[in-house]
Amino acid sequence: MARVPPAPPVAPASPDTGSTDRGRTTDIEVRSRPLRATVGVTLWTPPGTGDDEPLPVLAVHDGPEYVARIGLSALADGWIAEGRAPAHRIALLHPGERGEWYSASALYARALVCELLPAVAAAAPAAGRPVGLGASLGALAMLHAQRRHPGAFAGLMLQSGSYFTPRHDHMEKGFDRYGRIVRFVREVVRQQEFERPVPAVLTCGVDEDNVHNNRRVAAALSLQGYGAPLHERPGGHEWPVWEEAVRAHLPDLLAAAWAGER
Repeated sequence: MARVPPAPPVAPASPDTGSTDRGRTTDIEVRSRPLRATVGVTLWTPPGTGDDEPLPVLAVHDGPEYVARIGLSALADGWIAEGRAPAHRIALLHPGERGEWYSASALYARALVCELLPAVAAAAPAAGRPVGLGASLGALAMLHAQRRHPGAFAGLMLQSGSYFTPRHDHMEKGFDRYGRIVRFVREVVRQQEFERPVPAVLTCGVDEDNVHNNRRVAAALSLQGYGAPLHERPGGHEWPVWEEAVRAHLPDLLAAAWAGER
């Protein structure tokens, strides 16, 4: 399916810690009861930061691929050094059964908020609530988790979200969880108010089919208090488009979201 990028290869998680010239990583394995599976998380810590220093966390769906494709941890290191974003850790979430977990699954939302993020905080102390980042189904899953657990996140960056609607996405009916996604998106766009909106940024390529449903969701979230500007960039449903948007908009979102946590 065009909207769903392939899952990245994921190395087996281990308790060992690796060091790089741009920080260090620790691999965590979390046994999830709702998912009946073990979920991998790679925790990146910026250079010069102790394991006992509380820092805010950026939680990223398809996290290993964000590092492999756009060098997310290196970008974060540069933003921190330049003062464009607060010092923070990155929880790189491994996708597992991506098509099932990231498709507006209540079980996955519960696992993310009640198991994965607490496991990250147990590995290294967190300061305030995390910001969530994801693309395609990963963006959908972040928004779904925040709607199911409104107090869990400080902000969201949602890239080319797979917000399926019958009007624009009838070609996706063959996807196993199409109906579940449509029901969730319908709920989002029909709701006039939401009790706990957070700062949000949406991005999308102007040449992808997803642009129509992203416009609709962005308009609904803006009316509900998220702010939620939609930044459209030339190109399609692809990593170069997402990288440009991350470089342009993520540092400001992190600064704004975590400023509200102080």
